[in-house]
Amino acid sequence: MVEFSMANAEAFIDEDDELEEEPGEEIESAPPLNVGEEREISSNGLKKKLIKRGHGWETPEFGDEVTVHYVGILLDGTKSVSTRDKGEPVTFKLGQEKVAAGLDCGIVTMRKGETALFTLPLETGSGSTESDSSLNMVVQFEVELVSWITMVDVCKDGGIIKKIMEKGELIGPPGDLDEVLVRYVARLLDGVTVAETPEHGVEFYVKDGHFCQALPKAIKTMKKGEKVNLIVQPQFRYTAKLEDGTLFEKRGFDGVDALKFITDEEQVVAGLDQAVITMKKGERAIVTVKPDYGFGNTEVKRDLAMVPPCSTIIFEVELLEFTKEKDPGEMNNHERIQVAQRKKEEGNLLFKDGKYQSAVKKYEKAIDCINEDEPFEDDDQKIVKSLKVACWLNGAAACLKRNYFQEAIKQCSKVLKVESCNVKALYRRAQAFMETADLHLAEMDIKKALEIDPQNREVKLIQKTLKQLQAESNMRDAKLYATMFARLSNENSSAAKRLKVEETESKNEENVGEINIG
Repeated sequence: MVEFSMANAEAFIDEDDELEEEPGEEIESAPPLNVGEEREISSNGLKKKLIKRGHGWETPEFGDEVTVHYVGILLDGTKSVSTRDKGEPVTFKLGQEKVAAGLDCGIVTMRKGETALFTLPLETGSGSTESDSSLNMVVQFEVELVSWITMVDVCKDGGIIKKIMEKGELIGPPGDLDEVLVRYVARLLDGVTVAETPEHGVEFYVKDGHFCQALPKAIKTMKKGEKVNLIVQPQFRYTAKLEDGTLFEKRGFDGVDALKFITDEEQVVAGLDQAVITMKKGERAIVTVKPDYGFGNTEVKRDLAMVPPCSTIIFEVELLEFTKEKDPGEMNNHERIQVAQRKKEEGNLLFKDGKYQSAVKKYEKAIDCINEDEPFEDDDQKIVKSLKVACWLNGAAACLKRNYFQEAIKQCSKVLKVESCNVKALYRRAQAFMETADLHLAEMDIKKALEIDPQNREVKLIQKTLKQLQAESNMRDAKLYATMFARLSNENSSAAKRLKVEETESKNEENVGEINIG
């Protein structure tokens, strides 16, 4: 029997499964490590020393959600940070280098319950990608793999995410002509149950479908006894036409899947995005979108026809189903932190796709989830601070990409207010100051950054750029002053000549007057 539940979507992670960089290759021909043995396990120099054997033979893959304990060890052998001190392991998705650059390539070689010591290559052993200063210069990590959950993007488009909670038997998956017995509970994001099977479940043929389109698609990837959480994105049935009636796109009809997308992430044209957030489930509407909120002055090829430049688009839209996010005020502190982490990660994915404005919005929403309206526990306060700093820094980077230099300065200043020695914030604020021609302020930030980290390559590079800008500015000033002095000198000379002429004319007039009187 197949069991599954449609997940409370606050646990949803909408991310690509593909990585920008290939993980290090494990040496498949080598025998298994013995306890106490150390070996280089990847082409980039990552080393692994087995401390405790794990169970079974399976290992996690990139994209899976792992739960681990880790202890970071510095160059001098001292402990930098430890999840064991906090009493709870951490959970994150493999492939995002959440703890340290390169460490994920080691975790994918581990079995459940295994403990290993990983030595990172020096070029990657510079700490976390999460701006956590406590992990700087960590070169070794003792890691225990507590457990992991396999994550599957069913349709490869983020529309249906499957989290395998319990693995099934080696029977299945079913085909279109098979009859299945299924138990499920479907909930909205706010926890409201919208559908639930009887205790004994329901039977149906896969090809006939049941409840929603996502259900049979997910079932065709499952095995007998498997239990999963499904996170299903909103679906729209729509047609898209030009003003002359030309149909250029059609979704949700004649066997074609309905459109699924996440609002406010530039996945559809701006006009449609703004319109659907005003709709209710089951509502149908005609949405007219002008070029500025459509495809602009660009010619676009769609499924059924070309959309000419500067076209007005007419959508006929029906909202089939949707998942609404919880308001932060309806969450407890733990939920707020979880959602903030997820939104920050979604912002990072948007940033990588070049969608900088949408990324900034995600970072802002992440921070909104962890505002100070309600106090956090001491341990949570550290996490909240780290999240805010990461969002402000990433937001500043996105603003720099869009040439929003004043906003980038504001974001970096927020970081420096809570972490006055944050080199990344000083570096990015200096970049913004250079773009706004505030060279003296840029020089102050660069000087402070190099006092903190004298060997920072990026800061040294912009210091060279700053010196060039200062030299060019000094040359411009010199030319400007030379021109001003030359003009002033000419004006003084001309004024002197005019004065001399006026004096001469005055004397001549006096002489003429004397002659007339005589």
